[in-house]
Amino acid sequence: MGLLKQFFRQSPEKYELKGDRFFDNALWGHAKIEYEKALDAFERPTKDQNEAKIRIEEKLQKAKEALALEHKATGEDLMEGKHYDEARELFELALDLSKDKALTSAIRKHLQEIKDLVAEEIQSLMPEPRMPPQIIEDMVYPEQEDEAFQALCGTLPAEVRKAYSSYGDSFKSGYLALNRGEFKQAADDLTLAMSENSEPDSYIPLDLATAYLNLGKLEEAQRLLESFLQYRPGALPGYQILCEVFWEMNAFDRAESLLESCPDDLKASLAYYLLRGETLFQAGRYSEVITLYKGFLKDYGWNESVAKALAGALEASGAFEEARGLYADIMNQCNSCRRPVDPAVKRKFADISFDLGQRSFAILETYLALVQEDSENSPFYFERVSLLYDSMGNEEQARRFQAFAELAQKEKE
Repeated sequence: MGLLKQFFRQSPEKYELKGDRFFDNALWGHAKIEYEKALDAFERPTKDQNEAKIRIEEKLQKAKEALALEHKATGEDLMEGKHYDEARELFELALDLSKDKALTSAIRKHLQEIKDLVAEEIQSLMPEPRMPPQIIEDMVYPEQEDEAFQALCGTLPAEVRKAYSSYGDSFKSGYLALNRGEFKQAADDLTLAMSENSEPDSYIPLDLATAYLNLGKLEEAQRLLESFLQYRPGALPGYQILCEVFWEMNAFDRAESLLESCPDDLKASLAYYLLRGETLFQAGRYSEVITLYKGFLKDYGWNESVAKALAGALEASGAFEEARGLYADIMNQCNSCRRPVDPAVKRKFADISFDLGQRSFAILETYLALVQEDSENSPFYFERVSLLYDSMGNEEQARRFQAFAELAQKEKE
């Protein structure tokens, strides 16, 4: 090795630390490269260095397995979208990386499936046939409405569920209309339901106020909710909807006063913290939101809902690198528990990375996965994939995905 190369070469530990940072941010490919550099940096390892080398080799294999798993997941998404060439490439890369027998067996099975399918003529990206709206309407029967109502009520607390089942047909019709987004119909039916159920502590005002909120009738919604909370001061949804009314009015001080009046047992809940944080966020007081949520995570430990809200506040405050790191943490937590990652989180991570100038294959893969998970925005994702391929010098793939973006946009129109 030349003198200058020896002089400027980094230590294995520095490469290892850099690899750890990439690993923690779910950038498995980058981590793999840094761990490989760390191993190359060992010349004639001492006994102590041998232990370090073994440790780095283990980290390298973990990075390879994580990258292989990511390639497999992305390849499966591409297969579902009938992008067989790209899927095959990822599966073959994953096979080269992984030593896990179950994983490699599953990948080989996918490769065989692609081989069987590749001979068929497949029209990619064609829209699914949609049933005309009038046919859908004709298929809605009373018994189906009952089933839909019971399904919606099934998510409610037992006391509320029992009350909702007792309010009659007008309430049922209004509640279903509300959940379909038919707010005028919902308001009419729920107003009738209130006249049919005169109990002062009924839950109907909650849903009628929600309809009014969506119709822009803020004062009517406010009056209903303030009356409702007099009879049911422990009902958190009443505070949530009334806060939304105050946000629409830009009356953030009134929202804060309302939250201060909550019973103490509600103030100890996660929902209360999120409601208070959202009120501060709506008021544009991002530094206070960040302090609130960081304090929660420090005192109570990891919570995904709080982490998402904190990442949003960091992003709004301009702390993009920190926000990106937190979105990566959320993705890592989901991956470690083998839970699906929220597509909204994936998009935030990818968009911030892109805006910060990152042009990596990992970001490209994320956008490809989002094509399947959030197909409504597929033109945007294909456009990003095209730009990423272009930045990597792959003009053929850039043109190909630009064509996909244009076709997907035409299908939307």
